[in-house]
Amino acid sequence: MQWTEHFCDLALQIFHDAIDHYHIKRDVESSPDNPYTFKTIEYMLYQKCWIDTIQWHMEDNMRDPQIDPEEALAVRRHIDRCNQDRTDMVELIDGYFEQKFENVVLLPDARINTESPAWALDRLSILQLKIYHMRVESQRSDTSDAQRETVKTKLKVLEEQNRDLTKAITELLRDIAAGKVVMKVYKQMKMYNDPNLNPVLYSKKD
Repeated sequence: MQWTEHFCDLALQIFHDAIDHYHIKRDVESSPDNPYTFKTIEYMLYQKCWIDTIQWHMEDNMRDPQIDPEEALAVRRHIDRCNQDRTDMVELIDGYFEQKFENVVLLPDARINTESPAWALDRLSILQLKIYHMRVESQRSDTSDAQRETVKTKLKVLEEQNRDLTKAITELLRDIAAGKVVMKVYKQMKMYNDPNLNPVLYSKKD
């Protein structure tokens, strides 16, 4: 079996481990105890999901109606850093795929996909967080039966989406390996964090 056929199984296991490990610490300021060798794909997948998990809980914190304005600003800036870290990690993961597929011979009718493998994995990572937290909500004892049933219905939809997305990513990797899809990546080139491209930032320079 080619590695492309079981890659999503590997990614899902790593994502689940990262989410479980965070919920032992439950601290958005904590650093990950990444169990994988530095710069391996396993390491990058773990880091990716850890960033997503931190950001998930920071977004929850932002919704606190009693949050102090200064704290809210600090949280917002933390979320911005997470967003940049997330983008950087996705691009590193796509670099891994570019290397894996660099010798693939493209078919004459090879097509371009709407998103790269790493950005599809980004969605898969965040989907695991949705499933994790929706499952927690489905098990609460302090809500009505009607609410629990609504949550369980939503959970089933997320689980179906998980199966479909996993299948789609596997098919994408398979098609890239077969030369049916071009392994092509565009950098995100986010402007708002760049002091040379965000007019609010460069206008403040001395």
